[in-house]
Amino acid sequence: MKTIGVQLKPITTEKAVMLIEKDNVITFTVSPKFSKDEVKKTVEELFEVKVEKVRTSIRNNKKYTYVKLKKEFPAIDLATKIGII
Repeated sequence: MKTIGVQLKPITTEKAVMLIEKDNVITFTVSPKFSKDEVKKTVEELFEVKVEKVRTSIRNNKKYTYVKLKKEFPAIDLATKIGII
């Protein structure tokens, strides 16, 4: 069994839900020490989806990652699976 080093905490704000529905993007908070590649790899392994792009933003000492899924993997399905929606 593989150990996954990146702790993903999903964000459930109205804006985050709007991004899920409109842009196929799921938003997480992660530790600032993790790279985009590590986040991408973790999301793909953990949720069995393919990631198209990862964007990050650091605000108030928190790192927010915006994970855009490929079209064949609807973010709404993943959000339902992990309990966001």
